[in-house]
Amino acid sequence: MKTNRRCRALLAVSLNLMALLFSTTAFITTHWCEGTQRVPKPSCGKEKKTNCLNYSGNETANDTNQNVVHYSWETGDDRFLFRYFHTGIWYSCEENINAAGEKCRSFIDLAPASEKGVLWLSVVSEVLYIMLLVVGFSLMCLELFHSSSVIDGLKLNAFAAVFTVLSGLLGMVAHMMYTQVFQVTVSLGPEDWRPHSWDYGWSFCLAWGSFTCCMAASVTTLNSYTKTVIEFRHKRKIFEQGFREEQNFLDQEAIKYFRERTEEERAEAGDLRLQCLHSCSPN
Repeated sequence: MKTNRRCRALLAVSLNLMALLFSTTAFITTHWCEGTQRVPKPSCGKEKKTNCLNYSGNETANDTNQNVVHYSWETGDDRFLFRYFHTGIWYSCEENINAAGEKCRSFIDLAPASEKGVLWLSVVSEVLYIMLLVVGFSLMCLELFHSSSVIDGLKLNAFAAVFTVLSGLLGMVAHMMYTQVFQVTVSLGPEDWRPHSWDYGWSFCLAWGSFTCCMAASVTTLNSYTKTVIEFRHKRKIFEQGFREEQNFLDQEAIKYFRERTEEERAEAGDLRLQCLHSCSPN
């Protein structure tokens, strides 16, 4: 039983640690959502000769390139670029079309004013989610390595399960609130940021993977607690039943012993009576 309990506790600790690592990584990264933004191509210049618009209509030998678009005022021949972007809880980063690298801006500033409260609530929930995961992980480690008795281990097990379940619920609410804020920002956010197409990124998958591991850890912990309690009750029942049977056996032995002694005493009393009658009768 002790080995099974230790295996279950080790599994719960491993799942909780995975949930903690996944949630922390998702919280600090910027790939919750990613996609493309439709932006006008910049004007061609001395340093920009590809993926640009040539408004002058002049083309030199050095400018001949398939990526150079000649703008026609008569036909309104607009050309656009689709730049890659990715967004997290804190920042939204997009490809810099005028230079190498990316430029980032605060996603909290991009969110509509009506959704800022929900976004901050999502941030607070994410922080509490991680903190409760840390508390649950600490309690599980104490139960695994430093519990002096089974009763103390069961108490730590129960508290760890409660904290882990609460953290999982907070994490689920936080992820759903962030998804709601992002979808509203897609519709009502700044025009220079609104995505042309988007999808969920690997940070979002890590966040929900963390929630899955968290709930699996809580289920494993509750299962360990329940099995231990059931095993103790079963052993107690067997012990009480064995004690009752032993007590009944002892009682029956005692009754048998006293019954035999009574019969012996009666026989001895009968013998003494007969001897007294023989001794007292006249010859």
